[in-house]
Amino acid sequence: MDPLRHPDLIAISRRLRHQLSQVLEAEQEAAAVTLRRRSTIRDRLLDAEDRAETIRVTGIDGTTRTGRVDAVGTDHVVLQLDGHAAYLSLGHIVAVEVAAAP
Repeated sequence: MDPLRHPDLIAISRRLRHQLSQVLEAEQEAAAVTLRRRSTIRDRLLDAEDRAETIRVTGIDGTTRTGRVDAVGTDHVVLQLDGHAAYLSLGHIVAVEVAAAP
C-alpha cells in the first residue's frame, strides 16, 4: 500500500486544504478592507471611472446624485446624469457608493 494513500492522510489532507482556502479567503477580504480604508474619495471615483460604473454620490448637504463618472480632476468629478454633465467638487462629497443595478 502506498503510504501517501492512507485513509487517515486523505482525510487530513482534505481538512487542511479546506482550512487553507478559508485562510486565503479571509486574507483577501482583509486586504480589500484595508484598501477601502486607505483609498480616498478621488481613488474610488477613478476606479468607478475605469470600470464605467454607475455610482451614487452624497454631498455634505445630504443631496445624492446618481450617474456615470465621466471625468475625475484633481478637485472635481464630472458625472453624466440623464444626458447632462454635473460638475461636483471633491470637497463637497462625503460618500461614494456603487449604485444598485436597475
